[in-house]
Amino acid sequence: MANLALRSLTKSYGSTEVLHGISLDVADGEFVVFVGPSGCGKSTTLRMIAGLEETTSGIIEIGGREVNNLEPKERDIAMVFQNYAIYPHMSVKKNIAFGLRSSNMPKPDKEKRIREVAGILDMVDLLDRKPSQLSGGQRQRVAIGRAMVRDPAVFLFDEPLSNLDAQLRTQMRLEIKKLHQRVGNTIIFVTHDQVEAMTMADRIVIMKDGHIQQVGTPDEVFHSPANTFVARFIGAPSMNLLDGHLDGASVTLAGGQEVTVPALRGGGIRKVQLGVRPDDLHPGSANPIITGKVTLREPLGAETLIYVDTPSGEIIAKADGRTPPQVGETVELGADPENLHVFDVASGAALS
Repeated sequence: MANLALRSLTKSYGSTEVLHGISLDVADGEFVVFVGPSGCGKSTTLRMIAGLEETTSGIIEIGGREVNNLEPKERDIAMVFQNYAIYPHMSVKKNIAFGLRSSNMPKPDKEKRIREVAGILDMVDLLDRKPSQLSGGQRQRVAIGRAMVRDPAVFLFDEPLSNLDAQLRTQMRLEIKKLHQRVGNTIIFVTHDQVEAMTMADRIVIMKDGHIQQVGTPDEVFHSPANTFVARFIGAPSMNLLDGHLDGASVTLAGGQEVTVPALRGGGIRKVQLGVRPDDLHPGSANPIITGKVTLREPLGAETLIYVDTPSGEIIAKADGRTPPQVGETVELGADPENLHVFDVASGAALS
């Protein structure tokens, strides 16, 4: 196991810079997830850590050792790809053993190591099968086993669950998290799926256009987003953002409703957006914010999402699943003031 450090990392293709001096420290044994929309630079960063892409400038350290000029095989990393990249003509056992092809480990020790890894992944009974005889989730476990067998300092996962169906993705998320708890290696995991990031990570790195927008625990990025991009990207449904203007310690919305935000910092009069997550916004609350008409309902069982047309635009709230308001009904929506956010319109930065 080892820590990982990125120092002012940049990447350019010709005159086009796609990664703009990102820096990050990952602790030994930490599970860090890079998340962001397509083209934000997350996979490029992962490939630079792996040595599959050259850095334009900046430093990559693994275990306190600069690795910029080392070949991938010399970096003590193992990578799991999106498309499995396992050999169809080889058995599960031989695919896992392929990770030890350059090792000087004695044959009995290799056999023991393969069995250990297969046991951890619950694949002992599948060692003689070919990939064509396996499910998608089992094939991904073979790819993980081939990486694990080397016991690398750092695991790199490049969107490994993207090709799986929804049920398998959920299952594999749990398996990878349990695996990390069991073996404790440092993991860097790249995904575009914010649900994967929230459920798996110790810390999340949120990227946009080659810049890091925020680094924090799942709770931190969900409950204290650094800017409007993070607020909208993390959470499903995403955070409601209501246009208004700040005057002192309160925000006046487009419909004239004045809302006090206890955690507000930074005074003056300026254009802002009031943010509130659908999970925190409910009809009949003791702290009303805005009134509107229900235009659509999405039943979720215990809860129902309601879409409400307001003077500040359409917003989403959550109602009790047993007695939700009807379409066409006028509702007053409110939230605990502690769960409100304010963002500066000009910069997008959080003011609360």
